[in-house]
Parts: sequence; C-alpha cells; structure tokens
Amino acid sequence: MSDRSIVGMIPARYESTRLPGKVLLDLAGKPMIQRVYERCREAKLLDDVVVATDDERVLEAVRAFGGNVEMTRREHSSGTDRLAELAGRRDCDVIVNIQGDEPMIEPEAIDAAVEPFLEDDDLQMATIATPIRDLEEHLDPAAVKVVVDADGWALYFSRAPIPFFRLDPGAEEPESPREHPRSKLRPLKHIGLYVYRRPMLLWYAAQPQSRLELTEGLEQLRVLEAGRRIRVVQVQYSPIGVDTPEDLERVRAMLAEVE
Repeated sequence: MSDRSIVGMIPARYESTRLPGKVLLDLAGKPMIQRVYERCREAKLLDDVVVATDDERVLEAVRAFGGNVEMTRREHSSGTDRLAELAGRRDCDVIVNIQGDEPMIEPEAIDAAVEPFLEDDDLQMATIATPIRDLEEHLDPAAVKVVVDADGWALYFSRAPIPFFRLDPGAEEPESPREHPRSKLRPLKHIGLYVYRRPMLLWYAAQPQSRLELTEGLEQLRVLEAGRRIRVVQVQYSPIGVDTPEDLERVRAMLAEVE
C-alpha cells in the first residue's frame, strides 16, 4: 500500500433502459462487471478496486467472483453521487470513477489518468480524451468532445462538433477533421473516466446541477461553470461501451478472438 490511497470505484446499477441487467450480462463466461473489475485490477497505480451498487443481484455476483463490493442508497441519480457516498465513508486520497459497461477498458488508460496526481498534490480532478477518428465521430452528438488549453486544462465539453473547423475562403472541406490544415489542431473525444481528490468528489456531488450541465446533459460542466478546473490527459485508448444488443455481440466476438 502506498502513502496515497488510490481507489478505483465502479458504479454498477442493475437497471438499464436498453439492456436490462446490463452489468451482469454474460461475456464469454463471465458477467460484464467481472470483466471490468479484472481489467481495473491490472492497473498498476490502483491500490484497491471496489464496486458500488444498489442492487443485491450485483452484490452477490461480485462476491461470487471474489471482488470487493459495497451497497449504496438507491436514490442516487448518477454514478458520481453513488461514488461520493462510498468516498464519504472510506479513508482514501484519490478516487477513480470507472464505468461499469466498458469491459475492454485498458489498464494503461487508468494509469495515465492517475499519474498526474502523483506529480501534483494540488491537482483536484482529471479525465482522459483521445483523438477523434473521423468526421462521423466528430459530428456524432453521442461522442462528447473536449477542447483544452495549452497546458491541458479543459476549456469546454460539448456534444457539438467543437472546435468548428473553419477553412480559408476557397479551400476544400477536408474529408475528416483529424487535423485542421492551418492550425494543425486535432479534435478530441472525451472518455468518461474521472479521477478526483476525495474532497473534490464530495464537493462536486454536493453542488446543484448547473445551467450548462442541464443544457448539454454533461455533468462535468458543473465543475467548469463553478470556475474549477479539470486536467485532460490524452490517451490512444478509445472505449467500447456496451449500450445496445449490437454492442454486446461485438464485444462477445472480440473476446472470443482473444481467449
């Protein structure tokens, strides 16, 4: 155990609109939550991993494969609120919020997000982003974009295609926004993995929803609108979340190829 206690927390609800019981769906012989948990355990900078759930079925499933799990209240409206409850009763320094529906999460991406906290004791919150792959992804409102300043701090998150790639008069529109021809800027897709100092997470969860958050449907905007900062770490990992039956079959096929 290091001087800092860095805990990976996985919020895991049973209910899901499109895929009921999503976190317990079978992926090559293991429930999804076990796949996520085991990938997190491979991260070198996490001292501990725990699942936070409000459902006895998830509790029993995690205990069955020997994982750490704690119950939380049912009324939480977000995974962040669920983790804040857990953080409020645990003695830890840094919390990593890891999505429970990303069974292919790369341990290296987790470590990349945590590493700045080892170097800067004043850092309060961080997240990760990856270069946009193509024009379709840049225009997709389901792919959240982030613009950062010269030091890697988030300026804004949006479902809109930011930054807007304005070309010189007469120039042809590029086939994809991988790099602006004049500024050489590459747009970034935000990945919903967050790292917080414990006091920051507790402050964050206690704040009312902000205007920008309600407008875009992005809770991280609550932090920026309050005048606080989020460090953005660039990684090459692009998540494969499971939100639809098609996503589920794609991940099953990928696991079948490697196992």
